[in-house]
Amino acid sequence: MKVLRISLNGWRNYEREVFEFSPQTNVIRGRNAQGKTNLLEAVYMLAAGRSFRSRFDRELVGFGYSSAEILADVESGGREQTVKIVLTPGRRKQISVNAVKKTASELAGTITAVLFCPEDLALVREGAAVRRRLLDNAISQLRPGYAAALTEYNRVLEQKSAILRDYREKPSLLYTLDDFSERLCRLSARLIRYRSSFASRLADSAAQIHLKFSGGRDSLSLSYKTVSTVSNPFAGEREIYYAVCEHQEAHRRAELESGQCLTGAHRDDLLIDINGRSARTFASQGQKRTAALSVKLAEREIYLDDTGEYPVLLLDDVLSELDAERQEFVLNRIGGGQTLITCCEDDGIAARTGARVITVDGGRAVGRCT
Repeated sequence: MKVLRISLNGWRNYEREVFEFSPQTNVIRGRNAQGKTNLLEAVYMLAAGRSFRSRFDRELVGFGYSSAEILADVESGGREQTVKIVLTPGRRKQISVNAVKKTASELAGTITAVLFCPEDLALVREGAAVRRRLLDNAISQLRPGYAAALTEYNRVLEQKSAILRDYREKPSLLYTLDDFSERLCRLSARLIRYRSSFASRLADSAAQIHLKFSGGRDSLSLSYKTVSTVSNPFAGEREIYYAVCEHQEAHRRAELESGQCLTGAHRDDLLIDINGRSARTFASQGQKRTAALSVKLAEREIYLDDTGEYPVLLLDDVLSELDAERQEFVLNRIGGGQTLITCCEDDGIAARTGARVITVDGGRAVGRCT
C-alpha cells in the first residue's frame, strides 16, 4: 500500500501544497513547527478517517480558512484510488473514495497505516488508555465492524456516564440507566472478542521481534486483560455478554455511589511483561523503548498478514529519540513497504535507506531530491 501523492488545502499550516512520495522510504525534514507532523497527520487520516493528535476536526482547519481538504491518490492491491476528505467546522466530515461517499469506518482497506510517534515510546510506562488506543487504532483499520462498534460504544458510555453523574439532581434519569447498561454490556462483548483475537496475534509477533531486537537477552509477553468475570475472552459473543452482565450487576451499587461507569471494555488493558515481570514496574528505560518498538513493528506485520501488503509506515520524529543500535534495527526492518520519516536533520538516514528527501518550511515543500 502506498500514497502516491497528496494535496492539502487549508489543512493546519498548509495553504495549498502538493507532495509526491517515493513508494519506498521518504525523509521529511525541516525545523520544528514547519508542518512535518501535520503532513503525516493528513496521511494517517486517509487510513483512519480521523486525526491521531486532535479529537475535534475543527482544530485541523487552518487559521482563516472556512474548511480543510485532503485529496490523495493511493494504491492498494494494485488498484489506484482517489480519496477526498473535506472538513468544515459545524458540519459532518465529508469522505469519498473515487467520488463515492464513505464513512470513516468504511475507509478501512482503502489504505492502511501504522504510526509510531514519540508518545508511543510511553506505551509501556503510561496507563491502560494508551494501550487501548493502540488496539483501537489498529483494529479499526482492519475491521470496519470494530470501528462502527467502537463509535457506538463510546456514545453509549458517554450517555451512561452522564446519567451516573447527574441522577442525584435529576432522579428520573435512573429510569433509563438499566437500558444503557445492557447496551454497554452487549457492545463490550463485541469489542472484547475483536481485541482478544488481535492481542493474541500481536503477542506472538511482538515476542519474536523483541527476541531479535534484544539480542536474545529478554523475552516479551503480552496479555489481554478485560472484565474480571470474563474467564475466556475467546468465547462466543453471547457467552461474553452474559459474563459482562454479571460484572455489571455486581457493580451497580458501586457505580451509583461513585458516579462512574465501572463495567465495560473502556477499562481493558494490554499487560506487557519482560522476562516474566511487569515491564511498567521493573523494566529499564531502554527495555521499555525496545518493547514499545517491538509492539509497533509487530502491528505492521499483522497488517501484512491480513492484507498481503505492508501498510504505510509513519515514523514521526522517533529516530532521534533512539540510540544508534535501536535506530539501526528499525531502519533494517522497514523495507518492503512505503515509509514516511520526519526529522529535523536526516543524520544520514536518507543515504542509508536510499530515501527521497522532502524539505518542509512554513507549510511549503521547498526542496525534493531522490
